Amino acid sequence: MVQIAIVAGSYIPEKCGVAHYTQHLRESLSLQNIESVVLTTQQAAQVASDPSVWGVVDDWDVTDLLPLTKAIHQSQAEILHIQHAAGTYRFKRAIFLLPLLLRLTGWQKPIVTTIHEYGWWEWQPKWFPPQLLEICKMWGQQRGWWDREDGFLLTQSNAIIVTNQTAAKALIERLPQQKALVRQVPIGANIPTATDASKAARQAICQRYNWPEASVIFAFFGFLHPVKGLEILFSAFQQVVAVHPEARLLVIGGVESLALPSDQAAQYWQKLEAQITTLDLAEQIKMTGYLEADQTSKHLAGADIGVLPFNHGVTLKSGSLLALMGHALPVVATLAPDLDLELVQHPDVRFIPPRDVEALTKELNYLFENPELRKQLGYAGKTFSQKFSWSTIAQAHENIYSTVLQPVSALSNRSVI
Repeated sequence: MVQIAIVAGSYIPEKCGVAHYTQHLRESLSLQNIESVVLTTQQAAQVASDPSVWGVVDDWDVTDLLPLTKAIHQSQAEILHIQHAAGTYRFKRAIFLLPLLLRLTGWQKPIVTTIHEYGWWEWQPKWFPPQLLEICKMWGQQRGWWDREDGFLLTQSNAIIVTNQTAAKALIERLPQQKALVRQVPIGANIPTATDASKAARQAICQRYNWPEASVIFAFFGFLHPVKGLEILFSAFQQVVAVHPEARLLVIGGVESLALPSDQAAQYWQKLEAQITTLDLAEQIKMTGYLEADQTSKHLAGADIGVLPFNHGVTLKSGSLLALMGHALPVVATLAPDLDLELVQHPDVRFIPPRDVEALTKELNYLFENPELRKQLGYAGKTFSQKFSWSTIAQAHENIYSTVLQPVSALSNRSVI
């Protein structure tokens, strides 16, 4: 049995997509005889109330690195796996020093790092001369000592996992010497697929929200946030209802998250409710709030069309997209400028420009009026999503772990500066 230690900036799955991903990954790895402990904040460990989730730091400042390093050594893990997304560490950079500190304290075991986002966030302190800073960044990066964005996080790792093509391309361009260590492993759907038949699920939804059984149900799924394009969706949906009175919209997901803490979350929820009232759509739109995975899945199973009008577009980094596909829903989504080529080439998603009420209205009406097309697209999407199963993702991780555990690893003879 392989034992791994996972460093997670946050481990509260109901408030963080990366934490949700990590939870699913751990569950799938355990089925392959790979056990794990999570090293995270005291707060997250208290919420988890799980002996395999260790609260070892108060925050992610430099002073927290010492207890974190001590806990990693004490874990007796065979591999350290760092899950990194800037927001989960509250945009603090101390974590970038962790691999270096571990090597300096005698850690010789493999380090694997998953970067969930890359290429957009760099250290730019106002007090440091910009030209000198750029020279320092490039000087170390060209020698493979550090990375201009993630410090020692990648250059001291034995394997680097990226979840999408965009991040992989940016990483290899910056650190070509690390190319052999980069592995692309996609994320999976963030909820399982319901076992309920769609007809039974639809009846349950219509009864719950007092909707006619003849309703055609659109569904948005994900954390509610100002960048998700919900205001645009509501405006477009008003026009859809004007033409098709039997249209209904489910907005499935919680509003409180790492990106939108409690006070801001409450204000945003109230703003959305006010818009729904102003548009006179209180009967046609229902916001469910946070639902457990099985209830979310039942809601999606009873829907007809998925819609993700994100302001910055949708990519294969979106667990919400994969969840909609997995439930055989045709999807209307906004087109990201750096969209994954694999997704662009797949015809089951109907892409529209971001922040375009008229384009969104037109596409929603089109799918409403073409039930056979909905079935075709839904089937194609479900087939496409199967390659992102958690069992496949876990197997890819097992292969990576096996590689780095070989006697001669990519960093076995690499010194630290």
